Amino acid sequence: AYGLACDFGSTTIAMHLVSLLSGRVAASSGTSNPQIRFGEDLMSRVSYVMMNPDGREGMTVAVREAISGLVDKVCAEGNVQRNDILDSVFVGNPIMHHLFLGIDPTELGGAPFALAVSGAVHIKASDIGLKLNQGARLYMLPCIAGHVGADAAAVTLSEGPHRQDEMMLIVDVGTNAEIVLGNRQRVVAASSPTGPAFEGAEISGGQRAAPGAIERVRIDPDTLEPKYRVIGSELWSDEPGFLESVQATGVTGICGSGIIEVVAEMYLAGIISEDGVIDGGLSARSPRVTANGRTFSYVLKEGSAALKEDGPKITITQTDVRAIQLAKAAPYAGTKLLMEKQNTEHVDRIHFAGAFGSFIDPKYAMVLGLIPDCDLDKVSAVGNAAGAGARMALLNRGYRREIEDTVSKIEKIETALEPKFQ
Repeated sequence: AYGLACDFGSTTIAMHLVSLLSGRVAASSGTSNPQIRFGEDLMSRVSYVMMNPDGREGMTVAVREAISGLVDKVCAEGNVQRNDILDSVFVGNPIMHHLFLGIDPTELGGAPFALAVSGAVHIKASDIGLKLNQGARLYMLPCIAGHVGADAAAVTLSEGPHRQDEMMLIVDVGTNAEIVLGNRQRVVAASSPTGPAFEGAEISGGQRAAPGAIERVRIDPDTLEPKYRVIGSELWSDEPGFLESVQATGVTGICGSGIIEVVAEMYLAGIISEDGVIDGGLSARSPRVTANGRTFSYVLKEGSAALKEDGPKITITQTDVRAIQLAKAAPYAGTKLLMEKQNTEHVDRIHFAGAFGSFIDPKYAMVLGLIPDCDLDKVSAVGNAAGAGARMALLNRGYRREIEDTVSKIEKIETALEPKFQ
């Protein structure tokens, strides 16, 4: 007997095929969310539904087909028949949750962000056309609030702030940062829009995390010379053999974790001031700092058309720095708001969840002011905690009751309606 645990994010859908007897993951697979063609971020998808009468239907069909395709993949990989799958747990943000169930998400497009369905969902898999065993069940964790979804509930279940005395902060950074703060006494939650800058969108050399993207950056404070690492190679750019190691992909752009590091490193090296201005005076000291109209830019990587493997020139412009300042302001303000509600000055432990959190270096997240100060050894990246929480709920009914009970007690702070947040 097998079960599915699936986490659908706005950009990727991850699925695990799990043995219900041993709890072993028999196969895992992922695919990009087909709804991207209707809109990069969640709000543009909601607008798409508002503008196109059959838009919701189109997106619901797209996500269900993608999920059905993933079921085929994990079944083939795990050598299991669809008929052997008896149970399934799905988690996702509220908009994905609604679209998957075929519910109109337009209420989520504006304050007060009302959920059409907020409690846990217990249905037959066949009710939404998912072909598994005839009697297979489908369970969806409860959504916490309008923008804090069942995925955040799953993260809460897996990390367990409500099971300990320490004040724990959980930040899941995507196009929306979902933030949960609390301990045994009380848990509060909020979400704040970060926009797609952290995922590499709206950044001049930005791209999604893929082979060829710069993911780590260091800048020498004396010479202002950078070195970087690229996804797909273990070498730093100043190490021998680096060019050969990236020959297949080239160096194509910079992804979210690289953007965070480069901006933090520019600040640590004195290239950017406290308020985020690139210091043009440094252009006398280093050719890396160049004028760009009225502002200045930092050349992270020289590019030349002559060498194909060399790829494009990658610069960090003043506009890029501003985009990151805006993107990080929202999660930081959201966290501060929750800390006020909890009446606490500091947090004991910070967990970064989500694919993006696995790649962020906590030190740089603090330098940027993405998260409050905390002992570095108490900050950890917990990877796909939503998927882990979904597996817990799949294997143990007690966990389903626990999270339903916890979610009903979590206090939701609607950042959009808080005057302090604006």
